[in-house]
Amino acid sequence: MSVENLKKIFSKLKTPLTFLWEFHKGFELYYAQGIKWEEEELENVFALILFGDYIGLPHPPTELTYRLLPYVIRELYVMEEKSTKEFSVHTGWIGV
Repeated sequence: MSVENLKKIFSKLKTPLTFLWEFHKGFELYYAQGIKWEEEELENVFALILFGDYIGLPHPPTELTYRLLPYVIRELYVMEEKSTKEFSVHTGWIGV
């Protein structure tokens, strides 16, 4: 095969391969966002389990809660930030 024939073959393959590559990147981005959302939801559930007694849910034993507390420090800061915001339509009736 000559170089010219190879160039023709590569030029014909370039468009479909580019399309497939961009398609793959789009799905990768979509699923990465989904995984990030899932992680945030799991963090919310984790905080709810540990601090559910504030809203009347049964909570795990105090010793277990104290051992897990270092893992929710960031959640505490987020909860504090949300609770100090002024009331608006976007924050809801309890400011969270």
